Amino acid sequence: MIPSQHSILNALTRRHALGLGVGALAAGLAPLRPANAAIPAGTVLKVGDQKGGVQSVIEAAGLLADLPYRIEWSQFPAAAPLLEALNAGAIEVGYAGDAPTTFALAAGTSAKIIGAVRSNPQSTTILVPGSSPIRNVADLKGKTIGTGRGSIGHYLVLAALKANGLKPDDVKIAFLLPSDAKSALAAGSIDAWSSWGIYVSQALLVDGARAVVTGTGLMSGLSYQSATLEAISTKREALTDLLRRFAAARLWALENSDAYAGIWARTVGVDPAIARHTFGVERARPVAIDASVIADQQATSDVWREFGIIPKRLDAAAIFDPGFNSALPA
Repeated sequence: MIPSQHSILNALTRRHALGLGVGALAAGLAPLRPANAAIPAGTVLKVGDQKGGVQSVIEAAGLLADLPYRIEWSQFPAAAPLLEALNAGAIEVGYAGDAPTTFALAAGTSAKIIGAVRSNPQSTTILVPGSSPIRNVADLKGKTIGTGRGSIGHYLVLAALKANGLKPDDVKIAFLLPSDAKSALAAGSIDAWSSWGIYVSQALLVDGARAVVTGTGLMSGLSYQSATLEAISTKREALTDLLRRFAAARLWALENSDAYAGIWARTVGVDPAIARHTFGVERARPVAIDASVIADQQATSDVWREFGIIPKRLDAAAIFDPGFNSALPA
């Protein structure tokens, strides 16, 4: 049986006694329907995650107990390999930023966006070593910037160049996974690194890097849960349940950031101060798929098209399934 809202909240209350907080009590979980009427026994969801971000927050909020289906988690270092796995059918649902999701769906990935989260765009940043003479976007002209192809870091580079009257060929972009870009910046093989989230916090707090520009005013801050069309068709109730738990857990984390930072830091093996900095900047919150989200997604898609990253204009409204908005807390 799927646990009732009452039993889930009781579980959260017990976790509060252990010091994990009860923020999810205020998350307003919508009533869940009985498993035998909605989710077939033996259902398995193959879920893609980045650095434990989804799995750890749901676990921390106490919302992974008594699932009416089984989750097979796959962890990825960045959005690109996660979305490649989604395209290949190795996972059925995965969490990634708006820019790489656009890149993947425009390339023909058979999926739709079923859930949205909006974060502070400042969490995406172009970084340079502390001793670098680069002080602003104009100073990046003629320099090499490392980032992932089709990533939110890639998007920030193009948006920053456009906003400052520069062209893409005014810089050289080296397409690297985060771990490789971090090493290349330290070795001097690249002049700057456009990255996000925990990678930015580590660079600023541990490596002595300096921010040249952030995504504030240049990016939407949106990230998405995207699911394959087959999973949407055959596992809709399980996907809805997962989104409901994820949304409630995100709201719990906003109210219990220190507790969550400690749990997540242990999960991914970083200093809790780095996790606290990451969450303090991001402030990620679930939002409905509405006209504002679709408009922001269209703007992101249009920038990709303008710079030739995707071959044709993408109709943003067509890549969403707003029917999953019912999973959001009241």
